Amino acid sequence: MMTDIIGVKFKTNGKVYSFAPGEFSPPEGSYVVVDTARGPECGIVASRRHAVPDDSLTSPLKPILRLATPEDLEALERNKQYMADAMRVCEERIAARKLPMRLVDVECGFDSNKLIFYFTAESRVDFRDLVKDLAAAFHVRIELRQIGDRDEAKLLGGLGICGREFCCKGYLSDFQPVTIKMAKEQGLALNPAKISGTCGRLMCCLRYESPVYEELIKLIPKAGSTVLLPGEPPVRAYVLEANLVSGKLRVKPENSELPITVDHTEVERLQDMSRRMTKDDLRDKRDAAKNTAPAPAPAPKQQPPKAEQKPAVLHPEFGEKQHNAPAAEEPGQNQEQGSRPQKKNHNRGANGSRPRPGQNHGNAPKNGEQKPRNPRFRRPRAPKGDGPAGTEE
Repeated sequence: MMTDIIGVKFKTNGKVYSFAPGEFSPPEGSYVVVDTARGPECGIVASRRHAVPDDSLTSPLKPILRLATPEDLEALERNKQYMADAMRVCEERIAARKLPMRLVDVECGFDSNKLIFYFTAESRVDFRDLVKDLAAAFHVRIELRQIGDRDEAKLLGGLGICGREFCCKGYLSDFQPVTIKMAKEQGLALNPAKISGTCGRLMCCLRYESPVYEELIKLIPKAGSTVLLPGEPPVRAYVLEANLVSGKLRVKPENSELPITVDHTEVERLQDMSRRMTKDDLRDKRDAAKNTAPAPAPAPKQQPPKAEQKPAVLHPEFGEKQHNAPAAEEPGQNQEQGSRPQKKNHNRGANGSRPRPGQNHGNAPKNGEQKPRNPRFRRPRAPKGDGPAGTEE
């Protein structure tokens, strides 16, 4: 489904908002009064009536109330004078209260029931007393908003190092993120004085050519990579410099000491280990891994043979069955199987339970019997003589 919309902006370089035209088809550059979240506002038609898919619309469209009348245009002129007076009064109150803030701009609603003051500051500012002073002076709703350096440059305007008007003031409606990586890809000197704008941030124009440089980086070998020069047989060469704009490479062949200049279309590009892998490289690598034959399954791990246990024999004296001890295991066998020899507990009964008080199990002595001594333990004997132990007469 398609929906008819019309584009309206409220500032010369402001963002374009979509509205439902209804029965109106105003020409581009004319003034219209539209319904917004802040109430009725008067704006300029930036794009004529046209149809767009419903999927591109994120929220319900506000309607156009009417075409601007001469009375509406007179209200706009009065609001401009009203904003100039509010700017002067606010600067006087800021100086009187010695607040660390700098006033940048003032906005006024179409019906003059709200004033918005934009300011910059190094840190947070307590401006509650300032709001009370402004509310008492204008008797309308007061709102103060702290903005950044890029927004300040957009509101004030000026000339860039190229000699033209600021891009943000002239035609940019939204700020796009700009990174230092874009300056590196374009081969610019990473000097803050040359790649920064008047606002102190990276210049917005660095983003204009960034998509082109990203495509050229994929096509042209990077400095430090290896290429093959045409010939019989082909000669390997080391890339010293690469000009992304002209596509020329300055390479040093292996069989020569003098570097030469060739076009990037005349060489065969080898794998560039110094280049960062992109999403396409990772996808190609994953597809190549799927097409290769699966690796053979590893052979099952052989378990070491268990020790054989000899059959039971009759004891020659008591006639009871006696099991011979199993054959001695090789050193480290228990460690390979992951088992540990268990320590026999003589204080437990036949079923493995602990003896209760007054109950004997195993080798515990009975009442009236003497506990057998351990033959390995011998008590030291006292020396001969009548004197105390350990002394000589």
